[in-house]
Amino acid sequence: MSMTDLLPVLLISGTGLLAGIMLAVFAKVFEVKVDPKITEIAAVLPGANCGACGFAGCDAYANQIVSEHAAITLCRPGGDEVRKSIAGIMGMDDSGEGVERMYACVRCNGTCEATEKSMDYQGIQTCEACNSFFSGNSACFYGCLGFGDCVNTCPEHAISIIDGTATIIRSKCIGCGLCADKCPKNIIDMVPLSKATFVACANNDKGAQTRKVCKNGCIACRKCEKACQFDAIHVVNNVAQIDYSKCTGCNACVEGCPTKVILTYMN
Repeated sequence: MSMTDLLPVLLISGTGLLAGIMLAVFAKVFEVKVDPKITEIAAVLPGANCGACGFAGCDAYANQIVSEHAAITLCRPGGDEVRKSIAGIMGMDDSGEGVERMYACVRCNGTCEATEKSMDYQGIQTCEACNSFFSGNSACFYGCLGFGDCVNTCPEHAISIIDGTATIIRSKCIGCGLCADKCPKNIIDMVPLSKATFVACANNDKGAQTRKVCKNGCIACRKCEKACQFDAIHVVNNVAQIDYSKCTGCNACVEGCPTKVILTYMN
């Protein structure tokens, strides 16, 4: 190969080598120092990037904890275990109040057999859109609309529409609360993971009226109150509500409910 032919090859190779050296130098000079605590905290976070903490994702939350001293109790999916790990990394006092893992439950058991539609809704097929049209198409004003806005927002695919009603798989739920925030009927509650019993009704109407629109609704008979020996359940605004700080999971209320509106998660 003549020198004339070799010169372009040497020129290109030299230019590439020089560019590589310059990039390496620039990378070192302009390197952004990352606090190792950020990486450590990001590693102990669940990695769901659900945004329930109020930040864009787990990495963003880790950065805010270290750089802006954000609270270490904001990770709902991680619960107390993650809080303790972050406290250890940050060298913080861990004597504060614990963060219990939560899961979501739907306060509605208005299946297709139990209730009916109040209209033939043909609009945009979302709960939000349907609810904006005369409060939705369910005969029960408080009932699940069943279009699946919660399904679409769940990062863990823990929700399905079964028999017209949203159903949550407790074992897959990470407790981020995004479904609760999304539900236009506000009938998705966050419950401590250690408790499996919940009231599948949110109807505040009197028992007779509730019964007209849903066979599975709470009729405010107070039999659950009488059955509970721990003062953990009371009828408030015509619907049973559980005080989870007192509930022992004995299921006496489940067995005493005539309409079977108090349920226990099996998954």
